[in-house]
Amino acid sequence: MVALYVTSLGESSGKTTVCTGLGKHLSEAGKKVGFFKPVIAGSKSTSVENADPDVEFIKHVLALKEPVDIIAPTFSDEGNMKSRVKEAYDKVAQGKDVVIVEGISIQNQAARDTVDKLNARVIAVESYSKELLKAIDSYKGLGECLLGIVLNRVPGNRLEQVSSEASVQAEQAGVKIIGVLPEDRTLFAPTIGELVEFIEGETLRGAEKADELAENIMLGARNVDSGPEYFGIKDNKAVVLRTSRPDMQLAALETSTRCLVLSGEGIPYPAVSAQAEKKDIPIIQVKDDVSTTATKIEEALGRAKFNQENKLPKLTEIMEQHFDFATVYKGLGLAS
Repeated sequence: MVALYVTSLGESSGKTTVCTGLGKHLSEAGKKVGFFKPVIAGSKSTSVENADPDVEFIKHVLALKEPVDIIAPTFSDEGNMKSRVKEAYDKVAQGKDVVIVEGISIQNQAARDTVDKLNARVIAVESYSKELLKAIDSYKGLGECLLGIVLNRVPGNRLEQVSSEASVQAEQAGVKIIGVLPEDRTLFAPTIGELVEFIEGETLRGAEKADELAENIMLGARNVDSGPEYFGIKDNKAVVLRTSRPDMQLAALETSTRCLVLSGEGIPYPAVSAQAEKKDIPIIQVKDDVSTTATKIEEALGRAKFNQENKLPKLTEIMEQHFDFATVYKGLGLAS
């Protein structure tokens, strides 16, 4: 059994996404995979009222039997983690070929202590930025336990260039790039249910579609004649329009629309309600104006979590194409 510690320098780099993709791949390859996420009380990873939804999600994906409080134990402080983390880890490691550990920043001494105590191999996940070399330098001290660095959310039009440049920079620093993952809206799109929550809207119809993803956002066209052509530019979108514009609403409903978001007072026009019913498209109403609502949705697009099962096919596709699983198998001593 071997531990694989997945870390990053900061928050929101995509650790959970990579942990999920790795775990799913290894599990489907016949490996017995565990998951472990030690947290320190008071950190952003802890939740007083609810269990960590990321942990709940990975537990579900990997069909783990251990309860969440065993998978994600909370330690009172760094000293407490240092003295008890191995004991806690052993509870999830029994019978496993590999345990994926979603860890805190490797710059934290508690993280380095955990890596040492678990004799773990390390993968670093970093969001793409122009300060790549600085991030690479931060991991040089890990030596042979570092399997490599994953660059996440790389703009699609820069994928080849970034991959080439990063590989050269990493090689010069004595580390390896094992993944360059393209930015993909599907992975970070909010569900319609999340969208309703973010914009404080009311679902007038289609509540059963709450788990579908809204990958894009569009506002009204300049004139009604261009409506169908305009709304056809983007697929799987939330369309934000004034309640008083049934012409535009009907045009949007003729295209790939996940939901209509109607701004302002009043009820939807009967023709709009009938067409939405026919197409099975949710209608959401908000009190804010179109501009404010659109801003809230844009913010939602950036804050949505990965933990949705309908995002797994896209994640699998991306990692199979852009992640070096062979290096991971070799570094962990697992047969591929």
